Amino acid sequence: MPKPTHGDSRTRSSISIFIVAGFCCFFYLLGAWQRSGFGKGDSIAMEITKSGADCAVLSKLSFETHHSGEIRTEDSEIQEKVIPPCDSRYTDYTPCQDQMRAMMFPRDNMQYRERHCPPQDELLHCLIPAPKGYVTPFPWPKSRDYVPYANAPYKALTVEKAIQNWIQYEGNVFRFPGGGTQFPQGADKYIDQLASVVPIEDGTVRTALDTGCGVASWGAYLWSRNVIAMSFAPRDSHEAQVQFALERGVPAVIGVLGTIKMPYPASAFDMAHCSRCLIPWGANGGMYMMEVDRVLRPGGYWVLSGPPINWKNNYKSWQRPKEELQQEQENIEKTAKLLCWEKKHEQGEIAIWQKTVGADSCRSRQSESEATICKSTNANDVWYKKMEACITPADSFASQQLKPFPERLYAVPPRVASGSVPGVSEDAYLKDNSLWKKRVKAYRRINSLLDTGRYRNIMDMNAGLGGFAAAIQSSKLWVMNVVPTIAERSTLGVVYERGLIGIYHDWCNLKDILIEMDRILRPEGAVIIRDEVDVLVRVKKMVAGMRWDSRMVDHEDGPLVPEKVVVAVKQYWTVGEGNSTSSQ
Repeated sequence: MPKPTHGDSRTRSSISIFIVAGFCCFFYLLGAWQRSGFGKGDSIAMEITKSGADCAVLSKLSFETHHSGEIRTEDSEIQEKVIPPCDSRYTDYTPCQDQMRAMMFPRDNMQYRERHCPPQDELLHCLIPAPKGYVTPFPWPKSRDYVPYANAPYKALTVEKAIQNWIQYEGNVFRFPGGGTQFPQGADKYIDQLASVVPIEDGTVRTALDTGCGVASWGAYLWSRNVIAMSFAPRDSHEAQVQFALERGVPAVIGVLGTIKMPYPASAFDMAHCSRCLIPWGANGGMYMMEVDRVLRPGGYWVLSGPPINWKNNYKSWQRPKEELQQEQENIEKTAKLLCWEKKHEQGEIAIWQKTVGADSCRSRQSESEATICKSTNANDVWYKKMEACITPADSFASQQLKPFPERLYAVPPRVASGSVPGVSEDAYLKDNSLWKKRVKAYRRINSLLDTGRYRNIMDMNAGLGGFAAAIQSSKLWVMNVVPTIAERSTLGVVYERGLIGIYHDWCNLKDILIEMDRILRPEGAVIIRDEVDVLVRVKKMVAGMRWDSRMVDHEDGPLVPEKVVVAVKQYWTVGEGNSTSSQ
């Protein structure tokens, strides 16, 4: 999406804001890259739209004149237009990660690898095709280890990372042995080492951040230990690494620590991790460590493995001057001290720090040092905000110990209990949970395959308090909870305190939202949209020209409720093929 101009969220039309606020969708997530998804051979494409459901199907909708009066003529014409497929060269297209556009930006501090979105007049208004031969991914947990070659046809990493056990090409599939640059013997053994220091096994550590994740094997193997990792890596010479992660069914997004703050709330993660992630932690006055500190909960852990740790024994094999490595580690140790992180472990090439829980004592020490405290009063205001070399004070509620997972999923989050989220009381939080349990029960009646393993990667485009993700929680799936930047209140911190993950994002107008949904949706992926009937009529008209099969059903409380639900399935089609769904 285009970078917002100053005051962008205030100047949008009321109808656009209403549409975005009303969306609550879930579907197969491809993250920042389009190609990743369900495909040929999956016969359920028409089942959802044809099968009966407890909710009544509204085959004909009758509106009073005031409904149609809210739909502008030009909008109606656009909605009924058939949206053509894009040229095959756009199969790998990601709007804000276009490589040609990236080369126009400075390389300093990885600026050219950050999000650079096209202006409105350069947005593609066509449907991105899946690659030729796209097939149904394997179900989890087999998908952790195998990805069909046709879904991500890139072999470069199999050569470049051959001795590091990242990925291997075998016949018509890629195999992921679970290795990494710092753990060629496998992620499980590596995690065992970390678990000797970090309380990974008992639910204390639930949310993790993996910076520079590669193909996300660390996050993939944490899943069996009930830890969910938000992994990110840039779109660089390691082609398709994030796409591989998503094809495996592992949470991941394209991202980089450059000049812009990470799109996550303050005090969100129980653990942050860097395994030879090539981030210059000691540079820029410790700015990158300070940004990790912002998103790390008090009591959380930071794991650094690889250079410069144990540089005395490794500088020759790393082919770097020992003086440079020594200075880098000294800078890291100095910044960790400013942040009041306590080193808990250093052995081999692994070092682990823990962020201090006692914020008051830490602040008193920082005030006596050379530390610079951030002036911003809102540590969650991060969308396109410049990173600074300053320390973000933790809010008082952040020091409250969370329940171990899964108990914390429905425990009252500290941000709610402390009244830190305007308009959200404990009672409102509990009512929201009950409401989403009821809604998810209705969704299961509409789509009986919802939590059977058929859907692995799911996105909630307007997550609120995370009620949908909590109600559908299962080891078979994960939910990317998106809190729009124009939402009435910032609730992403609550989502993380529940042991869930998510991200801030900015959605645009209705047409662009639906086309973007189609881009990141797998062939034969499912969509649920809940909104007022006026909006859903517009949606149905538009998706009729997008190769989606859709129908409208009543609200779970009956046909007299003006809010309705549209369910849809994206048809199976790929480069050079027709638009009919598969029937195998």
